[in-house]
Amino acid sequence: MQSAARGAGPPVFLVSPGELSADVVTLSGSEAHHAAAVRRLRAGERADVSDGAGTLAECTVVSVSNEAVMLTVGSVHVVPPPDPRITVVQALPKGDRAELAVELMTEVGVDAIVAWSAERSVTRWHGDRGDRALGKWRVTAREAAKQSRRAWIPVVTGPAALADVAKLASEAARALVLEADAATPLSTSALPEAGSIVLVVGPEGGISPVERAALSEAGGVEARLGPTVLRTSTAGAAAAAVLLARTGRW
Repeated sequence: MQSAARGAGPPVFLVSPGELSADVVTLSGSEAHHAAAVRRLRAGERADVSDGAGTLAECTVVSVSNEAVMLTVGSVHVVPPPDPRITVVQALPKGDRAELAVELMTEVGVDAIVAWSAERSVTRWHGDRGDRALGKWRVTAREAAKQSRRAWIPVVTGPAALADVAKLASEAARALVLEADAATPLSTSALPEAGSIVLVVGPEGGISPVERAALSEAGGVEARLGPTVLRTSTAGAAAAAVLLARTGRW
């Protein structure tokens, strides 16, 4: 992913996988409304369309209405899945900081985000509230992927329990647990050349001793991000940036 100022380049809209195989693609629903009423696209203008699963097409607007926007498909670019794949296990932040965390991590380039109901998380997801919260995270990731012109939308799942996080850590090529008192800096931690990297970000109150022990037993290695202490809502994006640079994805 290349960093760019907000608004740079043509706008990106999303369609379902498979729709970019035709010569003409039609935006409908919220995507059509955004294209027509918010971006105010006109016939002849350039707009890009992505399926969120690795395909990005350069398109030209043919016709515009609030119900449907038609575009002709020009050149199509297929972006292979990123490797190594970076998954961030994000302890539930408080309030709107959750959406901030998801937005930043998506713009940076994280491939998957797992909402974690950690022992010291103040926020709790239960029933309908949890479903709504997960829905907000997914919408945030979708919109941030469009803004940052990503070909792949991050997979957002959760809420995960400690056993789920430990399983992810045990199956990863490398599992890193952010801890302010860790002996090894993230900038020098050993990383795999391929496979899956799992990064665990705890809540504001920190990861509990029981959780630290379970993650260590699952193969998680503690690493510190730097001399300052970041909020849980910003630590994931900052740490992911370090990993992206070190693995050559940046």
